[in-house]
Amino acid sequence: MFVTFEGIEGSGKSSLLAACSAALQARGERLVTTREPGGTPVGDAVRSLFIDPSLVIDPLAEAFLVNASRAQLVREVIAPALARGELVLCDRFFDATLAYQGYGRGSDRDVLLQLSLVASAHLSPSVTFLLDCDVETAFARVRARSERTGAGLDRLERADRAFHERVRAGYRALAERFTRIVTLDASRTTAALVTDCLATIDAKRAGLA
Repeated sequence: MFVTFEGIEGSGKSSLLAACSAALQARGERLVTTREPGGTPVGDAVRSLFIDPSLVIDPLAEAFLVNASRAQLVREVIAPALARGELVLCDRFFDATLAYQGYGRGSDRDVLLQLSLVASAHLSPSVTFLLDCDVETAFARVRARSERTGAGLDRLERADRAFHERVRAGYRALAERFTRIVTLDASRTTAALVTDCLATIDAKRAGLA
C-alpha cells in the first residue's frame, strides 16, 4: 500500500507520519518512509533549491521542480518498495502540487495533475491523510519550531497568510474530489490520530485483499 500525508505548513503531518511509522513497525510491518520533495540524492538537491528563501521561483518552475523530484522518488524508492510488498508512507505527493501550485499559486490544476501523473508513472496513493489545521494555529507552530531549532523560515513558510488560506481551501476541495483522502482534525491528540490512521489502513488493506 502507498499512503501519503498532506496538510499546510505546521499542520503536523510529518509528526503524524513518524508516529504512524513507529506504531506500524511496532506491530511488525515492513515499511518505507520518505518525503517530497526529496527522498533521493536528486530529490534532496531539488528540495534545497525549492525551499531556498533567497530565490523567487516561477509557479510553473515550482511544478517542474517538484515533479522532477517526484519522478526520481517513484522510480528509485516508492515503486521498488511496493514491488517488494512493503508499505510506503510518504510526506506529501501530488496533492501538494495541486494545493500549492494550483490553488495557492493559481496554475492550471488539470495541467498540474497530468504533469504529476506523468512524473509518477500514474501511481496514485491508496490512502491520503489530510491534516486540516487553521492557518493561525499553523503559523504559530511554524514560528515556535523555528525559534526552537534556530532555523529560519523557508521560502514557503514565508508566504503570506492569503496564500496559505488558498492552499488550505485547495486541500479541502481535493478531499471532496478524491475519495481516497481522509480528512483529520489536526487539533486532536497524536495518539487519537494514529489510532484512526491505522484503522483506515487496515480497512483499506482488507478491501484490497
